[in-house]
Amino acid sequence: MGQLRDLLYKVSLLSTSGDMGVDIGHITFDSREVRKGSLFIAVRGTQVDGHRFINPSIDQGAVAIVCEELPLELAENVAYIAVRNSAEALSRLAINFFGNPASSLKIVGVTGTNGKTTVTTLLYNLFRNLGHKTGLLSTVVNKIDGRELAASHTTPDAVSLNSMLKEMVDEGCTHCFMEVSSHALDQRRVSGLEFAGGVFTNITHDHLDYHKTFDEYIAAKKRLFDDLPAEAFALVNVDDKRGRIMLQNTRATKHTYALRSVAEFKGRLMTNSLQGLEMEVDGKEAWFTMIGDFNAYNLLAAYGTAVLLGEDPDDVITKLTITNGAPGRFEQVLSETGITALVDYAHTPDALQNVLETIRELRTGNEQVITVVGCGGDRDKGKRPLMASIACKYSDKVILTSDNPRNEDPLEILKDMQAGVSPADYKKTVVLADREEAIKTACMMSQSGDIILVAGKGHEKYQEINGVKHPFDDKEVLSRMLNLFTN
Repeated sequence: MGQLRDLLYKVSLLSTSGDMGVDIGHITFDSREVRKGSLFIAVRGTQVDGHRFINPSIDQGAVAIVCEELPLELAENVAYIAVRNSAEALSRLAINFFGNPASSLKIVGVTGTNGKTTVTTLLYNLFRNLGHKTGLLSTVVNKIDGRELAASHTTPDAVSLNSMLKEMVDEGCTHCFMEVSSHALDQRRVSGLEFAGGVFTNITHDHLDYHKTFDEYIAAKKRLFDDLPAEAFALVNVDDKRGRIMLQNTRATKHTYALRSVAEFKGRLMTNSLQGLEMEVDGKEAWFTMIGDFNAYNLLAAYGTAVLLGEDPDDVITKLTITNGAPGRFEQVLSETGITALVDYAHTPDALQNVLETIRELRTGNEQVITVVGCGGDRDKGKRPLMASIACKYSDKVILTSDNPRNEDPLEILKDMQAGVSPADYKKTVVLADREEAIKTACMMSQSGDIILVAGKGHEKYQEINGVKHPFDDKEVLSRMLNLFTN
């Protein structure tokens, strides 16, 4: 609850009309949520223009409207505020409505194509192990010091985001680690938020269905660092050639991490196996339970972030050795017959290649690598043949299947993927649209010592088909099928 004029603090106004002293009890950009006393913000979305719902919102009880274009006729007893960008205004209004909770937290935003979820989850678990009350905002789940909240987007909308940040403050949290997606940056969902730091993991081919060009995708990621305040830190992976691009124009203090390049936070991978990895971090050797060189980068990012937040380096390394990453990220499913079964969220060509290259490095050469992979519907079609090609290159057998077909025909998606299979790889490739059948077939093909990778969905507990989310858990299905065919 607050007066409208107070909520407009730092909002860039073009014009106002009506009573700026009206009390606001609720704010929303979704007309379906409007109730008596609401402030409705008309945002131009990718699918729907909120300006169409201004009058229906007033009919439902909205007492104030924020918009980019005023209606031709203004309703009586309604306040109108015209702004240049409704999405930016929404973020600032949400910050003000919830009392600027970010100012009471040390918030670190993590962006990049791959690794965001693992890094934020590592940091959340690490800081709780270090004794801090901590919040997490991630693709997998949102948490307030152990209490779980549902996660529907990688980065929540500005109202939900600030509402959760306020809950964190109310419950005594001191830190929050959040994934910041390119969509969220482009749509200004985090505009005006006070970050203590920003972390860049890497950038590869993804989300070009939304951003259209790779340059636009890079520019969206870079906005996190461009907007950081001078007292914040910017930590980037300089083994990625675009890491230093993220540091251009930032006011924040600049820091780097790497395995191969000269960097402030330097790691050296010493041992890498299916049991874990041994790495030298800033001259100190430690054994970590996580697997793969991509996780070595994730561990370095978490280490550097914690040190920049003032934690003792030795304590950080000690706690990281027993800290787990995110579920569904190179996660092992145990089998009693010597089959190594892995579930991973890899849904981009680069992520899939990283996982399969890691498997190739860890294998002895006598076992089969069997990969089950699909591509999501209503998303970037350009990566479909690439995903199939990479799977074939690094696997002995490949089963192409459905991921989340959403509103597309699964068979059409599979045709797009098959375009990436060379004639030489036809014999080792199977196409099964039914994902459970695909996983079952992989288990039937496998023998002791073989490695099965089920890629694409990771932590997800559903499969989205024609707008309906059907219960489906890769890990559960894989475990069940392994037991079915190995007992």
